Amino acid sequence: MSTTVMTPIPLESGFPQVLQPFPPIDGLLNRQRPQARTRRYHLLTAWTAAIAAMCFLLVVVFHGYVAWMLAHPYVAPLTSNPKDAIGLDYEDIVIPSHSGKTMVSGWYVPAAGDSDGVTLASSANASAVSSTRTVVFSHGYGANREETWVPMYELTNLLHSLNYNVVLFDYGYASYEYKAPATGGLEESQQLLAAVDYAKSRGAEEIVVWGFSMGAGTALQAALQTDEIDAMILDSLFIASPDTLYNNVKQIVDLPRFPSMTLIESMMPIWSGASLKQIPVDRIMNGKGYNIPLYIIHGTSDAKAPYQTAETIAAEQSNPLSRSWIVPQGQHEMLFREYPNEYIQRAALFLSQVNQTFASDAV
Repeated sequence: MSTTVMTPIPLESGFPQVLQPFPPIDGLLNRQRPQARTRRYHLLTAWTAAIAAMCFLLVVVFHGYVAWMLAHPYVAPLTSNPKDAIGLDYEDIVIPSHSGKTMVSGWYVPAAGDSDGVTLASSANASAVSSTRTVVFSHGYGANREETWVPMYELTNLLHSLNYNVVLFDYGYASYEYKAPATGGLEESQQLLAAVDYAKSRGAEEIVVWGFSMGAGTALQAALQTDEIDAMILDSLFIASPDTLYNNVKQIVDLPRFPSMTLIESMMPIWSGASLKQIPVDRIMNGKGYNIPLYIIHGTSDAKAPYQTAETIAAEQSNPLSRSWIVPQGQHEMLFREYPNEYIQRAALFLSQVNQTFASDAV
């Protein structure tokens, strides 16, 4: 009996001789899930970081815009002049600031007549005015030399009739010809000093600075740097301190003090070239740097500048002519509008007493 041997057919090279069992589906999923979770985690982290970076950038940009707006406030252009508005002759003036960094443009309105009360009828003989008394107006933030709500023209007319020369000028942030950023009074005080120097060059021996809002705070800064200012009237005194600035910004946009003020203060030098830390708030507040008469006028309902600041500075004054008028329910820069007769009487009395004292000292 023969035996037939069957020769196996060779399998394709590389094909497993023994079939391996297919791995369980649960095993595959268990190996894939950690990898998928890791990818999702990294993706989520990347998106979170991107959103956080975008939010931070938006916060920085927003506060940078606020800082820019503070340094470059919108101010309406001039719409008139003393001749058109109140019939007074005037001269255009352009002078460099005391620091030499900016230019100052304004008007010089000669007094009504000489010491005998002779009225001058034309600009041709305006230079012959012998009055040695000059008031330099220092307008508020966001306004120009016209500052209609004060109103500047009416006060100019009053002073003209009292035989005062008047200087009205624009701070850099209000000027269209010589634009410059607002600096909280730092460069503005140099512009005010230039106006004082100009008044001196025109023969002024008695110079009174009449400031409004931040123009009043600027006057206080300027008076720390010169002996050429003989008296000041300060209406609705505003000092650009971090606290006051924050309270004003908060009235427009409800921002948290931190980090908003930190960001705004850090970016102000970028837009204005000046830091709020340079403002001599402490020297102004203790009031001991002033030996000239100050008349401080403020309202208790002033939403932009706390009247307690005015009270504190007024309490520190030692000059016998210094005084304050804290008006109940008075609002910011609206005191003339609310009490015109009393305002004029009080201001005229103060100027008269300053003039009498100055005249007696000069003898």
